[in-house]
This record gives sequence, C-alpha cells and structure tokens, in this order.
Amino acid sequence: MITAILLGAGNRGEHAYGPYALQHPDEIQFVGVADANVVRLNSFSKKHNIPQNRQYTDYKDILNEPKMADVCFICLQDRMHYEPALKAIELGYDLFLEKPMAVSATEVIEIFNHAQKYKKNVMVGHVLRYTDFFNAIKQIIVSGEIGEVVTIQHNENVSYWHQAHSYVRGNWRNVETASPMILAKSCHDMDILSWLIQSKPTKVASFGSLSHFKASTMNDVPKRCMDGCPHQETCPYFAPKVYLNAPDWMKLPVSDDISDSAILEALKTGPYGRCVYRCDNDVVDHQVVSIEFENQATASFTMTAFTHENTRTIKVMGTKGEIRGHMDKNTLEVYTFGNERPKRIDLNHSQYGHGGGDQGIMAAFVQLINQKKFDLPSLEISTQAHLLAFMAETARLEGRVVKFDEFTKVKP
Repeated sequence: MITAILLGAGNRGEHAYGPYALQHPDEIQFVGVADANVVRLNSFSKKHNIPQNRQYTDYKDILNEPKMADVCFICLQDRMHYEPALKAIELGYDLFLEKPMAVSATEVIEIFNHAQKYKKNVMVGHVLRYTDFFNAIKQIIVSGEIGEVVTIQHNENVSYWHQAHSYVRGNWRNVETASPMILAKSCHDMDILSWLIQSKPTKVASFGSLSHFKASTMNDVPKRCMDGCPHQETCPYFAPKVYLNAPDWMKLPVSDDISDSAILEALKTGPYGRCVYRCDNDVVDHQVVSIEFENQATASFTMTAFTHENTRTIKVMGTKGEIRGHMDKNTLEVYTFGNERPKRIDLNHSQYGHGGGDQGIMAAFVQLINQKKFDLPSLEISTQAHLLAFMAETARLEGRVVKFDEFTKVKP
C-alpha cells in the first residue's frame, strides 16, 4: 500500500483525490495533511484518520519534517506549487502535482529538471488524459483508422456560470494572484493537443481579451449583488440565486458551512457576493490559439466563457478520416473517407469528476508508483503543454507569432 501526504485540502485535494483513498484503502492511504484553513484541515483529517501530530497548518512545516510517506500531493493555489514541489522532490517523495505545475516557464522547466535529476516521478493533474472520452480518441489515432493526424479543432466551452464563479469572482480571476486563463484553465487542453499529436510545437499565435466581465459593460449596478441591484430578477449572475442552487463544489469556496443561511451571510461581504461587472478580474473571457507542430500537423483551440454547456468538443482530422467528439454527451463519431455513414461510439458516463478523469488519474498514479518505474515521457508532455500556454499568452500580449525554439532557448 502507498502512503501519501497532502498539501492543500481544498476542493481538489479533499473532494477530487481524497475519495479515491477512502474507496481503495488497500491501494493508498493519506498519513499527513497541511492546510491553513483549520476547518478543511480537520475535515480531511477526520475522514482519513490522520493523527494530530501529522496535521499542519503550514505546508512548510510538513516539508521540514523527515520524509513520512511514499508520495506527496500538492494541491495548493497556483502560485504555491513551485517551491514545495522542489522541496518534496529533494526529500525523496514521488509527486502528484495539481496543474498548473508553476506560473512561469522557468519554474516549470526547473521542476522538470529536478524530477529528472532526482529520478522522482511527477504526475501533473492533467485529468483529461485519463477519461474514457480522450482515451478512446487516442486509441483511434494510434490504430491508424483515420490515418495521420493533420488538423485538430478543439473547443473548451467554459460556460457563462463557470467563468463567473471561478474566473471573475473566484481564485483564478487575476493574473497577479493566480495565473493567466490559458494556463489556469486551459493547460489541460494544451496537454491534450500535445498528447494526441505527439510532436514538438514550432509556432504559436493567439488572440483574445476580457470583453464582457468589466465595469464598462454595466454601469447602473452596485458593487455587491445584495446591495439592491436593480437587475436581480433577470441577471443570470445574481449571487444568491446562483449559490443557493449551486452544487456543493461551488458552495465550498463561498463558505465552509454550506447551509443557506451561512451562504447568504458570506455573500454579504465575501468575494462571491460581488457583481461580476465590479470585480478585480483581469483574465480573458475568450481566447483562440493556433499551433503548428514539427510533423506539420496544426491545431486550433478556442476557450470561451460564452456558452451554455460546460464541456469540451473536438474534431480530429486525419489523412483517412475524422473523429468528432462531444465530451458531455460522451459520444464519438468516426468517419472514414469513402464511407458516408459514421461509426458511432457511445461511452459510459462516469459518476466521477472531469468525466471520470479524477478517478482515472488516481488509479494511474497508484499503478505508476507500484511499478517503481520512472516515467519521464509523460512529464515531458505536461511540460510542453505548459510551455505552449506560456507561448500563447506571450503571443496574445505581444501580438506576434512565437517560435518554440526561440522561446525555450532563453530558459535555463
């Protein structure tokens, strides 16, 4: 059985990865935890029977102790990944690192180099690779059924409500306190494109902006929803309406106590009660990215807040056919040239998060650690995905095409 420590018992740590250990106690057990939020620290500790002397309110303290487990999970905020990742690797932990790996290209490369130097596995939380949906697409590509991949069109339909919750009011709203949208939200998608195409990128271009969720869009509104907003009956972002009817994963950032009365009280003063047109957000609400790869394949990616669905859609075009997929519906259509009717593949709907990816990545991580195998190629793809995100943001901000070799050669 694998033993683990957890740094950050928030939504991902406690509710995405923690349940796997409770469901599979013969495979993995958490034996230590660190979180500055005492309510969350206590909640995780109680669920996993972690003794008092292995509970820490500062993640630095747990890493100042001698190595106490086989693996370390880092599920802290974006800007708190880099330093503990290096320290955990040096202490001898294999690492599960929530995405993004870090918030600069230099830091990402340094984590990669550290893992290589110490020969410790670092699995990045790119959960989409471990869904039935994307695995089926990968298998079709590998089988040669659609020939060589020439072009991929990939969409991340963030949805209006998710954008407002996480990227306007929430923790990932601001580049200075978190990271750019293309990194915080869409390094998943850069990873999928890299994983499916399996070639080094050569050039990246990108365009996008924050066009809607800003003060100039709506002038006659108060700073907070509960301060007498005249649009509360019709606004889809009116906070009490949103959060009283939200799933638990959306309520938990608002208040550790998710009763209606506690939620309403938190909305009076907390960040989630602010008008979406009066927040301190600066990340984009729509962005497109165009990528050319060394094998001459190309990819186009669109991230947009302005969708009803919160899902991903994809079209993979090859020399012999194409794949069309809708992740939320869990369906694929495979066309081979010369055949008018597609082959339809209906995949099982998972009860677990990210289309089963949360469960799938945990199973894969346990298997990797048990095999005692050093898996650098997987980390190389994750690193490339992050570099693509940084390149895309550079291209967007500077209005130019960014070349991969020139971008990476200045990095240590």
